Amino acid sequence: MRSHFQSSLFLLQSRSELIINKSVKMSLPHLQKKCTLKLITGFMKHIDTVYQKNFFLFFTQVFNDPIHGHIELPPLLVKIIDTPQFQRLRKIKQLGGGYYVFPGASHNRFEHSVGVGHLAGELVKALRAKQLEEPSLNSESLINDRDVLCVQIAGLCHDLGHGPFSHVFDGMFNPQADPNGEKWEDASILMFDHLVDDNKLTPVMNEYGLITEGDNENDLVFIKEMIKGSVKNNSPLNEQLYKGRNNEKSFLYEIVANKQNGIDVDKFDYFARDCHHLGIQNNFDHRRFIVFARVCNVDGQLHICSRDKEMANLYDMFHTRNSLHRRAYQHRVKMAVEIMIKDALLKADQDKHFIKWAEGKACCLSKAKKHKEAYTKLTGRGFEVWCLKLTTHLTFKTSELVYTCILFVLLVAKFDYGKNNEDPISNYTYFYSKFNPTIGFKIKPEEVSNLRPECFSEKHIRVYWKRRNDKRLEDAKKCFEAVKKVLLFYIMTVVLLHKQQCGGKISIQAAVKNCILSES
Repeated sequence: MRSHFQSSLFLLQSRSELIINKSVKMSLPHLQKKCTLKLITGFMKHIDTVYQKNFFLFFTQVFNDPIHGHIELPPLLVKIIDTPQFQRLRKIKQLGGGYYVFPGASHNRFEHSVGVGHLAGELVKALRAKQLEEPSLNSESLINDRDVLCVQIAGLCHDLGHGPFSHVFDGMFNPQADPNGEKWEDASILMFDHLVDDNKLTPVMNEYGLITEGDNENDLVFIKEMIKGSVKNNSPLNEQLYKGRNNEKSFLYEIVANKQNGIDVDKFDYFARDCHHLGIQNNFDHRRFIVFARVCNVDGQLHICSRDKEMANLYDMFHTRNSLHRRAYQHRVKMAVEIMIKDALLKADQDKHFIKWAEGKACCLSKAKKHKEAYTKLTGRGFEVWCLKLTTHLTFKTSELVYTCILFVLLVAKFDYGKNNEDPISNYTYFYSKFNPTIGFKIKPEEVSNLRPECFSEKHIRVYWKRRNDKRLEDAKKCFEAVKKVLLFYIMTVVLLHKQQCGGKISIQAAVKNCILSES
């Protein structure tokens, strides 16, 4: 395409020179010919420069992904991928300690993030295409090109804040349970700000039509809000929920990190990718969901809804999530490996000069998130190199590295469908029918399949004894069995009391279920 354009320019320039030559022969002096040629040549160079700029401005790049096939990303996303802050994700394992249990789980956060950016673009483009068929929803301004690009960037950068071994590091130094601590999504937002500032991408984003300044429709704010995730919409309709976009576009926040019902492109990618590398069957078809997804009006608020007949596909999604947690994410050996990794991380945190990012500048592991340059250099490979040096030089004893003074670790493995003990589909998901595709609704109880779990959440208490050859292991087992009997007696007492409060009109199973709901 470009060579054809340049040949046309050359032909135009040659014809211009021919016209000038003829005019010179007729009456123009030699000086006029020379000045005119110079002006035309400069004009042609300007046209070629503008063409090159615009050509590469919209030139996409293709990635060959084992999950999604050939992924085509716009050049702004490619510029983000080429930054050191994003390339760092190549060295962070997607499943943390799972690689030490499942040999195929060697994939990293890098390819997952690229996949989420791709799926985010696919979903928002599909929603826009369907809205063009519904003029009643003001479809022309509902999703514009800026919105599409922002959603893709949010999907691409949503995992920038993960530390070494992913959630292992996040649970220790970016705790979600601590109200004063920072979630890993907050760390992703900090890293995104650092990525934009360190690589001077603000003017580049402006070239692509994004608005990076001001309080009204600020695209940088919009991207960071999408990384943070949608909020639970319990506020009045006239209250502004977000800063980056108005309430009319609040459904866009459900694409990357959906806190309403957990149906988002982040899960679409890691379900497919993790199942592929773990060798576990994935029953959920995210491509089908994208085909049937559309924006509908639900009590005056726009939400992403699925076709009513797709309810079974969504139940497969949550069942796949539960299966992955049982068989891989909270595998008992995998959790044991991560306990040892945590002990090593705690030992590494004692080194105040663990991360050096400039001359005279260093910090420990737990302080890395406060220094963006240090966090950029913090990867799983760096930690593995540190462990290798530690064992080579015998700075500490191996027993000090792997074991602490605590002989056992008590963990609670939680297996659910994503919303504690509630059905995420019948309670939080909206559907539409082919007879009225613009209005969303919840599935009626009588239309929901009876082949559902009676309980959508359960917890397993696990005890990991660190010293396998310790003679006190048998005594510990006996103590734990005694504790189990006490816990069982306590639970049954609470259940019977609850049944008595209900006048004995409910079964033991229903009483147990109600107790779990009240506890959660």
